[in-house]
Amino acid sequence: MRKSSYILKKILSWCILIFAIYALYQTFQVYKQRDYINFVRAERNVYTSTFTRDPDVTADSYASYKIESPVYNDAMFYTKVNVKPNTPYKVTCKVKTKGIEAENGSHGGGAQIAIEGTTERSKIVSGTQKDWQEITFYFDSKTREEVNIGFRLGGYDCLCKGTAWFSDLKMEEGTPDTGSVWNMACFIFYQTDVTINQKRYQFQIDEEEAKLMKSDMERFKNTCAQYSQGKMSVRYQIIPIETPITSISYDEENAYYVNPTDVENLIQPYIEKNQYDHIFAVVKLGDLTKHSEIPVNDWIGLGGMEYQNIGFSNIRLPNDKNSYMYRYDTGVNQFPEEVFLHEFLHTLEKNATDNGYQVPALHDHAKYGYQSELYISLANWYRDYMQKRISDNGTYIGLDPKVYTIKPVKENDFLYGKTVTLAKEPNNMLEEIQNLYHNVVQVLTSLFHADEEKI
Repeated sequence: MRKSSYILKKILSWCILIFAIYALYQTFQVYKQRDYINFVRAERNVYTSTFTRDPDVTADSYASYKIESPVYNDAMFYTKVNVKPNTPYKVTCKVKTKGIEAENGSHGGGAQIAIEGTTERSKIVSGTQKDWQEITFYFDSKTREEVNIGFRLGGYDCLCKGTAWFSDLKMEEGTPDTGSVWNMACFIFYQTDVTINQKRYQFQIDEEEAKLMKSDMERFKNTCAQYSQGKMSVRYQIIPIETPITSISYDEENAYYVNPTDVENLIQPYIEKNQYDHIFAVVKLGDLTKHSEIPVNDWIGLGGMEYQNIGFSNIRLPNDKNSYMYRYDTGVNQFPEEVFLHEFLHTLEKNATDNGYQVPALHDHAKYGYQSELYISLANWYRDYMQKRISDNGTYIGLDPKVYTIKPVKENDFLYGKTVTLAKEPNNMLEEIQNLYHNVVQVLTSLFHADEEKI
């Protein structure tokens, strides 16, 4: 009797031990699904999306970072990274997606790499992508010493739903290109075909108008070299796009215009093949012969925008194809490249202020005594602006020559890239235990703080 009782106790002890081991194993598996290393979860609408680590869907040997949004939301994993000021950085990852769609058909949302709290982002992956897609995000630290690198399902001003997996996360520090040659693309969008408020607008750029744009780009190139006194130069590529623009953006300040997201699918193949420093988008939004135009708030060019860290400018053709706005004529217009120069200078103005340089506002010409002149408009203002020869109470102000060397981050900046650690994944049991201990400490020290942030 005693022997059988002893055996039963042994069996019970072993059962309890096996159950305890199994329970610990399952608990550890759940922990690993919720082990975000040093990443923080953040959402626009908190507790809407699900964040997990997925060991079954991965592009490397570590579990992927998975975001599921059953309803429209903006959600991301992000981590704080220390960076050196005025330094180029590159972040890459591989992405898989399932059923990703943006609210209201917006072009700005999807799976992407971004800097939390800014509009800086990589290209977007949406829909269902069964194969891994590699995406790359370039950025300049500018005056920053730390940034929050995010792997996002959504967008800065856009909500999305669906599922995204992020895997093989990497980051590199590069060496800036301090050359003064700017490589530019001038996209001529020959056709506009959009519907606004149930009204269809169709316009086409003819060859004569395209020829004027090509001529003005050559004049713009020469003017940049002349006005900067050789401190910068331009090389450019004219790229005709026959596929119609079918989407157009709106804001209260400008009314309708072409945002980079409106033409992203048309220009992205060229961006991936070439390392551009600036983009011009030549568009037509009206035509007097049809007595029709898309509403705009009296703008001919729009600058200061960015597409994947590259300056992006609109150049709008006038409604009247016989206009002298872009046509050189000694008795009418000796400065037809003005719009190209003006919009490019908005990019240099932004680069200067973002990097801590003091520069007069480009639109403040009257404040410093400059007026539009017959035949040459504001040519003298632009020349002195680029040569830092604007008189201001006994000192000279304008663009610092160093601004001509502050160009977008490109792949060539990483020929000798240095690896930056985003998240140190545990590689063995000891590291797993150390990581678990670290996370327990983190939880205990943040008991009175939310474990999830709001974007």
